[in-house]
Amino acid sequence: MKKRLAMVLVAWMVPSLLGAGQKVAFDRYFVDKTMRIDYFHIGDAREETVTLDRVYEQGTWAGSLRNLIDPFGVGRYAYKIYDAASGGLIFSKGFDSYFAEYKTTQWALDGLKRTYHESALIPFPKGKVKFVVELRDRQNSLRPVFSAEIDPADISIARETPVPGVKVFEVLKGGDPHQKVDIAFIAEGYTVAEEAKFRADLERFREVLFKLEPYMSRRASFNLTGVFKPSDESGCDEPSHGIFRHTALGASFDSLGSERYLLTEDNKSLRDIAAHVPYDALCVMVNHTRYGGGGIYNLFCTFTVDNQWHEYLFLHEFGHSFAGLADEYYTSSVAYNEFYPRGIEPLEANITALLDPGALKWKELVTPGTAVPTPWEKEEHDRMDNAYQKTRQEINARIAALKKRGSPEADVAGVEEESERLSLEHARKMDAFLRKSKFWGKVGAFEGAGYSSEGLYRPALDCLMFSKGAKPFCAVCERAVARVIDSYCR
Repeated sequence: MKKRLAMVLVAWMVPSLLGAGQKVAFDRYFVDKTMRIDYFHIGDAREETVTLDRVYEQGTWAGSLRNLIDPFGVGRYAYKIYDAASGGLIFSKGFDSYFAEYKTTQWALDGLKRTYHESALIPFPKGKVKFVVELRDRQNSLRPVFSAEIDPADISIARETPVPGVKVFEVLKGGDPHQKVDIAFIAEGYTVAEEAKFRADLERFREVLFKLEPYMSRRASFNLTGVFKPSDESGCDEPSHGIFRHTALGASFDSLGSERYLLTEDNKSLRDIAAHVPYDALCVMVNHTRYGGGGIYNLFCTFTVDNQWHEYLFLHEFGHSFAGLADEYYTSSVAYNEFYPRGIEPLEANITALLDPGALKWKELVTPGTAVPTPWEKEEHDRMDNAYQKTRQEINARIAALKKRGSPEADVAGVEEESERLSLEHARKMDAFLRKSKFWGKVGAFEGAGYSSEGLYRPALDCLMFSKGAKPFCAVCERAVARVIDSYCR
């Protein structure tokens, strides 16, 4: 019988000897391996609890050897590692989680508790450390929810080889993983017979990534790998359509009740498969034609590979998961309630509550002569977009009804084609409308962002984080992404 892992809850009051902006000597505290700390996140809108699951010793540490303290202050949570002997902060990282989104839903507000499995990846420590999970309160101040001591010599730390039956494909090799951004593309819903398709999709999305700045000019800063564990069936779950598939990760549409939101709740399988490679970021490629995806900061992003909007889906969702960018749209329906509390400045780099216009977080990028807040053709935009959103919901309901009652494939395909046609027509119409504005291409503070029509502002009329299409990041988003890339490479 294995000895239980010695994880003793400890008091929070730990002196921090090092902080953001200060350097930690990697070789003093860590060895070049990865420690994966799995835990359960449990609760509802009013309370939450963290309980430890298991700790793993895994392969090469993917992250920087120099930048070990999070410099960004983004994410509704953070995990921090303190040296047990000195009490010094030696590693930290901000993140968001599936649970963070769940607790804003009506189910959570009604008191329905749920459990999510999560992982923290840190460099493997040489000595005992204190692992602390913190959450932000409604004023965005971090406070602890969990703390435990971890002894890297404990015999119950899992040290087995990664799960079998996985293939790894090198897609781009930029160099030493400690000095590059290491992205792992994980196959979901690809069968054994579709391995060649997965490899072709990897090549395709590699080129999609480097079409866009700031990735294009930093291509040499990346390592890309594909990780393939075959699924028993193609595709993924579509509960509202009555469709369920046996797949490697159990990815599903209708996440948190949103028909286009596509996520996996099987964090353990995802991390077990990804453990075959060093990674800073995870991208789950879902073998499907339907529009869907999701992105959660420093967790993972998902996207379907064969929809007409596949390029947008990948780049937009990766913007969330890699750089912590916020959604700038506000007319589409979401499952959240008060995702950004009124009167509190959001943490994300690309939206603001504009509580102090003189201290706008991107003020140095504002186009000279542009008023803050910036007047724009919002009323007409909202009228057109809200009309389309109503049509989109109606046609999605038709598709779901046809599939659930087993209608002929030709009938379903006809409505799906109509949906895709209307989506493209509307996107082109909105692009043309925005381009006519005198504020096109300018940076200011445009009301409407973060799922809220009023009280939140975005930097530009349009951006990859605002609307569908082959378009660039605005200057503010591009700068934010560039800073994250550079933090892994320096």
